[in-house]
Amino acid sequence: MQKLPILFDGVCNLCDSAVQFIIKHDKKDVFSFVALQSDLGKEICSYIGVDPKISDSIILYEPGIAYYHKSEAAFKIASQLGGFYEFLAIFNVFPKKINDSIYDYIAKNRYKWYGKKDLCMIPTPELKAKFLN
Repeated sequence: MQKLPILFDGVCNLCDSAVQFIIKHDKKDVFSFVALQSDLGKEICSYIGVDPKISDSIILYEPGIAYYHKSEAAFKIASQLGGFYEFLAIFNVFPKKINDSIYDYIAKNRYKWYGKKDLCMIPTPELKAKFLN
C-alpha cells in the first residue's frame, strides 16, 4: 500500500507536535511526512496547485486521487489512526465552513501560542523512513 504524504509547516512547533503525535499513533503505518518548505514539499504543492508560501494548513495528499487541507485533512488523518481518534471525524457533521473557521483561528495564532523554529525538524535515524526527501 502506498503511504499517504502529509505536508506540514516544518518550522511550526504545533505542527511538529502534531507530526510526532501522528507518528506515535499511526499503528497501520499509513502516513509519510514532508515539510512544506522542502524541495519535495514545494514540488507536491506546485503539482496540486497550492502555494506553499501561503499555506497555513496541513495537507493530506492521496497521490492520483485528491488532496485535503485544513479541517478536512485533520479529520481524514484522525479516521486513519483508528480507535478513539476515529471518532473525532464525528465533527464532520458540522459545516466545513465552521470547522475550517476554527482551524483557521488556530493556524493564524499557532506561532504566537506555540512558537516557531529557525529550521525544519531533522528526524532521528529511526524516524527517517517516515519522511520523504
